Amino acid sequence: MQKLRNRKFIGTLAGIAAAICYGTNPLGALKQYDAGMQTNSVLFYRFGLAWAIIAVVMLFRKEKLRVTWPEFRVLTGLGLLFIVSSLTLYLSFHYMAAGVASTILFTYPVMTALIMTIFFHERVTFATLLSLLLSCAGVVLLYWSDNGDTLSMVGVLLVLASALSYALYIILMNRGNLQMSPIKINFYVLLYCALGMLAYSLIAGLPLTLPHGTVSWFYVSWLALVPGIFALVLMVYAAKYVGSTATAILGALEPLTAVLIGLFVFGEPFTVYLAVGIVLILAAVVIIAMAQQKKHTDKVTDIKTKT
Repeated sequence: MQKLRNRKFIGTLAGIAAAICYGTNPLGALKQYDAGMQTNSVLFYRFGLAWAIIAVVMLFRKEKLRVTWPEFRVLTGLGLLFIVSSLTLYLSFHYMAAGVASTILFTYPVMTALIMTIFFHERVTFATLLSLLLSCAGVVLLYWSDNGDTLSMVGVLLVLASALSYALYIILMNRGNLQMSPIKINFYVLLYCALGMLAYSLIAGLPLTLPHGTVSWFYVSWLALVPGIFALVLMVYAAKYVGSTATAILGALEPLTAVLIGLFVFGEPFTVYLAVGIVLILAAVVIIAMAQQKKHTDKVTDIKTKT
């Protein structure tokens, strides 16, 4: 019993730390923007450095790089989706406050449930509909400020595209049946992302600029390690020890972290509409997470009853 409590305690701390780590994306990105780096350069060095670190870990673990053709197709899809999600999110930071963007991004669990309902014929539930309404209401409130001004429509569309592509990433990860370690999966996903950002830079005619000085390299390293590798490892422990539902709920700290960073580090405004919008979106995510847990529990109970 004591061992179980310790595992849950460790899992809870891991879930909290993972969400906070993910929420620091704006810190590294905006600091690099202030230093004059463009989005393509920030993401290229973030992904490239993270991939290099994962490659070293793979070397020490002596993991084989070989993949089957079906695995290659799934990994390609994951890589492309993650490129789109990251690029659109980081581009949205140019059009709106990073805290607002990170909060709208957190609609991805609701999008995931909606996609599973529409395209994979999962049963439409009251929880899904309620979560959809709450998240839409939250986004609308974030779109309108207290004084009547509105967010950039380009920025909103960019971050919604980021949330949608991340929702598709999660679905493909769950249904792709990849029989390999998370380290190996991320080795290939990060490789695709680094190469994808290189291709994007060439096609868009954007030069890749090196980080300027120690401070700039620090924030590149931060993006690669903290919201990248650290968050990934901590999320694995959280899901293992406290389950996906608790991990999803603890993930609410991700947009809250981004909002606090925007507020205290970059002086972004905090309004009543923002506060209510955050609460509505987080409530939608909690409802979806609890409904998914109940569905899983009912399914397990039904299987046990039949056997």
